[in-house]
Amino acid sequence: MVVEIENFYGCYLLVSANIKFKGWTYIGFTVDPNRRINQHNIGRQKGGAWKTSGKGPWDMVLIIHGFPNMVHALQFEWAWQHPLKSLKLKEVCEPYKKLTGFKHKFAIVSEMLRVGPWNRLPLTIRWLNQDFVKEFPAHLQPPKHMSIAYGPVKSRSAKQELKSSNHVSTTDCGSCSLCHQLIKEDVLLRCLNPECDMRCHQVCLADAFLLQEGVTGMLLPVEGDCIKCHKNLLWGDLIRQQTGCTECDIQKQVEDEAMDTADHWSQALAQT
Repeated sequence: MVVEIENFYGCYLLVSANIKFKGWTYIGFTVDPNRRINQHNIGRQKGGAWKTSGKGPWDMVLIIHGFPNMVHALQFEWAWQHPLKSLKLKEVCEPYKKLTGFKHKFAIVSEMLRVGPWNRLPLTIRWLNQDFVKEFPAHLQPPKHMSIAYGPVKSRSAKQELKSSNHVSTTDCGSCSLCHQLIKEDVLLRCLNPECDMRCHQVCLADAFLLQEGVTGMLLPVEGDCIKCHKNLLWGDLIRQQTGCTECDIQKQVEDEAMDTADHWSQALAQT
C-alpha cells in the first residue's frame, strides 16, 4: 500500500547495492522520492547527483518527511551531511566519528531528531527497505509526536489533487472555531475526535497550542488540548491527517483486505 502525501518535503538516505561500493551512502533532499531514486540510478545526465553517478544501483532505505517547508528540509539535509560542522550537532555527534556507512548515518539522525529546532517538528520517520529497519536505542527514542512508518510513499502535488478530484482545493469549509473567519480546505485542521466539530485555521490553532504550552519564539507547537472537546492532540497527528498521511487508515484497510482473503479461502475450502 502506497501512502500519498501532499506538499511533500523529505530528506532521504541511500545505500549502494553495488558490491564495488559496499557501505557507500548518500543523503539528499526531495519533493518526489520515486522520481529522485530513479534519477540517482539512471545517472548524473538525467538529474542524479555526481556523487552517486556510476556507483549504483542505489536503495532509498530511509526518508524523514513532514517538514513544513523546503527551507527546514534543506537545513536538516545539510546538518545530516555535515554533523561535525553543525553547531547544534558537533558535540552530540563527536562519539560517532569512528562509525561508517549506514550505521553512522542512522546514529546521526537519531541524535538530530532530539535536537532543536527539529525536535518540535511533526516529522515521520519512514523505512522504505525492510532489510535496513533498525530500532532506535532506548536513550535516543524520537519525540512522541513523531511517527515511525513503513513502506513506500508517493508525493501528491496540489495540481495532481486538483486534476484527480476535479474540484478546487480551496473550497470554503465553514468558519474557524477561533477567529470565526471563513476557512479554506487547504489550511483546515480538524479535531481527531470524530464526535467533535472543531475546525480551525492552521495558524490559529498553532497559536492556541503554543499559548497552552507557554512557549514563545516558536512557530509550531508540539501538542495541545482541543478548544472544544479538550482531547489532547499531537500537532503531528493533525498535520498528517490534513496531508493525507493517515497510517492508521491504511493499516485498517490492509487488515480488512487480509480478512476478506481469509474468508474467501475459508469458503473455498468448505466447498471442497
